[in-house]
Amino acid sequence: MDIKLHPSIKIISIITIIILVFLMYLRFISTSGLIVKEYKITNKNIGEYHGLKVVHFSDIHYKSTIDYEDLEKIVQKINYINPDIVVFTGDIFDKKLTYSDKDLNDLIKLFDTINASYKKYAISGDNDNKDYYKKIINNSNFTDLNDNYDLIYSKNKQPILIAGISNGTNNVNEKLLKVNDYLLSDQANQLYSILLMHEPDNIKYTSNFDLVLAGHSLNGQVKLPFIGGIIRMNGSKNYYDEYYKVNKTDFYISGGLGSTTVNLRYFNKPSINFYRITKK
Repeated sequence: MDIKLHPSIKIISIITIIILVFLMYLRFISTSGLIVKEYKITNKNIGEYHGLKVVHFSDIHYKSTIDYEDLEKIVQKINYINPDIVVFTGDIFDKKLTYSDKDLNDLIKLFDTINASYKKYAISGDNDNKDYYKKIINNSNFTDLNDNYDLIYSKNKQPILIAGISNGTNNVNEKLLKVNDYLLSDQANQLYSILLMHEPDNIKYTSNFDLVLAGHSLNGQVKLPFIGGIIRMNGSKNYYDEYYKVNKTDFYISGGLGSTTVNLRYFNKPSINFYRITKK
């Protein structure tokens, strides 16, 4: 006996299937794979470091849509680039998830195997448990740059200054006073300078750096054609896209690796940034 479905039921069934397939795509296809976004930056202050290679990764949100095998492949890709400097701009973890000792040990192992000719630097994000973050960074040969700065020397060349500010907007001006004063001093004349921050909207507190690198926004996480990123979190309401020129500062925001709020991405594959810095 043939069963005939009402036309409206057929339409609803087709629409339901399309929606389910689309959601599966958002969750499992759009959140997988890895894109390397390569940028050439020109600045006269880079001097004898002409051709400097910097890799920037951010917002892992481990165990959201990034697992151990995913992160292992990301580390392999970073090492394949053979960077001079590696920087991480926050959110190893995700507040809505729990982590075991094994998870922490796995992360230490992977972070430790990241290679850089000069140094590796990190700052924390708003999702990072402070104790967990310190355990990962302190045991994987990364330098913690939260509210601090470092000078990178190669032989007898003029150094590169790299600084970082911890997450949150409270007293950011005070945190940057020491570094800003140094940049304005005669000693730092024509010194190439890099600043790491997690929340991009904190760019409003400084304009003295040649290069500022941030995370947090995931470039909107879900992107729509002609509209761009549609998920704009606190701390990235004004600055969320890939690149901005703020006065004389080149400002790049990582699209990130994992996901937050909702475990999906769209028109926005997980990515790392690769900057090649040259003289004008």
